[in-house]
Amino acid sequence: MLRWALIFFIVAIVAALFGFFGIAAAATGIAKLLFVIFLVLFLISLIAGLIQRPRMH
Repeated sequence: MLRWALIFFIVAIVAALFGFFGIAAAATGIAKLLFVIFLVLFLISLIAGLIQRPRMH
């Protein structure tokens, strides 16, 4: 998912350089959304891993 966010970010930069500001805005929005989803899923998996880790007594 992080890879897709980076791809859309690069597409947005290239589109902005060539003057396609509508496409650049759309690609930037998609990249931001994918990055936020990636962060949320990462935090959920991190918390789940900490909860399910066996504790040594």
